[in-house]
Amino acid sequence: MRLLLISNSTNAGEQYLEHPKTRIREFLGDEYVKALFIPYAAVTLSYNDYELKVRDKFREIGHDIISIHHYTNPVNAVKGASVIVVGGGNTWKLLKMLQDNRLIEAVRQKVLAGTPYIGWSAGANVACPSIRTTNDMPVIEPASFKALNLVSFQINPHYLDANPAGHAGETREQRIEEFIDINRDIWVVGLREGTMLVIEEDRIIFTGQRKARIFRKNQIPIELGEKDDFSFLFK
Repeated sequence: MRLLLISNSTNAGEQYLEHPKTRIREFLGDEYVKALFIPYAAVTLSYNDYELKVRDKFREIGHDIISIHHYTNPVNAVKGASVIVVGGGNTWKLLKMLQDNRLIEAVRQKVLAGTPYIGWSAGANVACPSIRTTNDMPVIEPASFKALNLVSFQINPHYLDANPAGHAGETREQRIEEFIDINRDIWVVGLREGTMLVIEEDRIIFTGQRKARIFRKNQIPIELGEKDDFSFLFK
């Protein structure tokens, strides 16, 4: 199994997919691939426009994509994919569309069999057992919160350390603490902007200038970076 799970698509002041493009190129290798793109997290952006945005960046690094919405049979599209790419947007809509198109098990089995998977933001969140650590508003209701379950831990993309000025509500850390208080046996990885996880079989490689913040019930949150061992997340 090979996964590239990215916190965000765009860093402040940068172009779309600029910060992870080098890692995506390394992950895919030098041999040309045409990946299957799943744009279902888009809400106000059309699938055609989303496809064009992602295609432009993939062509910069010597690869290409085609969106799953062009296929009359999405399950067969997944079965024939050489790489699966899942874009960010609204996690709730992404999960519902995956469920409605009967793709949860199809994608899971395909990736477990060795097909590389790249996901950013919502696309990283759905790689987890559930989407219950998303930051998104539930604009639509999926049949359940259960996701692809490609990894045994949860990811919180776009992890922030502080609330915006003037906001007196809960911090992101407090929200995650609520999650682990109820889900006591699950690790949660707060992925800050510009960071990502590369997972190959039983190895986890963290990449990014910022560190990840790791949570679990009855443990003090820890900060881990590129030189640290993340393999405990599989336990």
